[in-house]
Amino acid sequence: MSIRERLSGNEAVATAMKQINPDVVAAFPITPSTEIPQYFSTFVANGSVDTEFVAVESEHSAMSACIGAESAGSRAMTATSANGLSLMWEMIYIASSLRLPIVLNLVNRAVSGPLNIHCDHSDAMGVRDSGWIMLFSENNQEAYDNNLMAHKIAENENVQLPVMICQDGFITSHSIENIELEEDSEVKKFVGEYKPEHYLLNKKEPIAVGPLDLQAYLFEHKAQQGEAMKAAKQVILDVSKEFENWTGRSYSFFEKYKLDDAEIAIVCMNSTAGTTKSVVDELRNNGIKAGLLKIRVYRPFPSEEVAKALSNLKAIAVLDRSDSLNAMGGALFEDVVSSMYVEKINVPTVNYVYGIGGRDTTENDIKSVYEDLQEIVKTEKIDNPYRYLGLRKEAK
Repeated sequence: MSIRERLSGNEAVATAMKQINPDVVAAFPITPSTEIPQYFSTFVANGSVDTEFVAVESEHSAMSACIGAESAGSRAMTATSANGLSLMWEMIYIASSLRLPIVLNLVNRAVSGPLNIHCDHSDAMGVRDSGWIMLFSENNQEAYDNNLMAHKIAENENVQLPVMICQDGFITSHSIENIELEEDSEVKKFVGEYKPEHYLLNKKEPIAVGPLDLQAYLFEHKAQQGEAMKAAKQVILDVSKEFENWTGRSYSFFEKYKLDDAEIAIVCMNSTAGTTKSVVDELRNNGIKAGLLKIRVYRPFPSEEVAKALSNLKAIAVLDRSDSLNAMGGALFEDVVSSMYVEKINVPTVNYVYGIGGRDTTENDIKSVYEDLQEIVKTEKIDNPYRYLGLRKEAK
């Protein structure tokens, strides 16, 4: 039976980590993810877990310690944000290339510079192609639930890839919401024990980890990572179904909110989906067939499924909480329109870069996007597909 509680997003993640009871947690503090290892360290101190907590000197060292722990045969977790993830960058690629199922909680924050500690998705987008599975969380409940599912996905024999769980800095990480927690014993039963096939401390099978990999094999090893990412799609669905059978809470690659009969829709990720749902409800009450596609699984990107879900619309807006600075839209926009192109689906689509550096995105902002979509449907014209939302006029 679920336990009703009130927790912030960071508390929810730390609670999930306590229930999982990983072998090793290595972390270095950085706002707004600092509370996750801080809360977890209290569980270590009071004996709630028997995890080896490693307080390292940098985020690079935190991921290095997780890599060492996983290579030795232990289950490892960590958390970071923004510049901390940037400092991990070298080790992020090494973790995925070594096929180590580490779980990292990324509390999304703007990457310097200029210095900013508030939410956007520039940190996550910077490592989107590093070989990590990436799950996004609209609210505290999803951040908690994604953590409970992450190890079963990462450690699957057909996957063996690390998982990054994203939530919006301060917006969810520090906001208290009602949440349903599962019993500790049930969590441990669901997650299961970590039993790696190959690991450094197995005296019966001496192995090397991280050797030089030149022209003869690197290409093939990268292709194997790509195949593992493809295999992760079905594993994610299977784990999500098993999770639903246990808790009653349903997850998939994305959430379709009043999308089936919609004529216009927004595609977005994380907490902005909650604001958009409220606007969709209001527009529906006024007879406007608006909908939402909230992406949960960003890597592997469910391209075929996304294209199919959007195929019957008359106009689409894709919201990116980071700018790729490439003069042709944000990363989510590029993934969505590429998916539609490959599937030979032609729906007028525009991109809005929004919320940079924690800029508030209000219901009125979201309404303006739907108004723009209605105009596109009416005129059948898109003057500029690359737009900003909530930008002060003098900055243009």
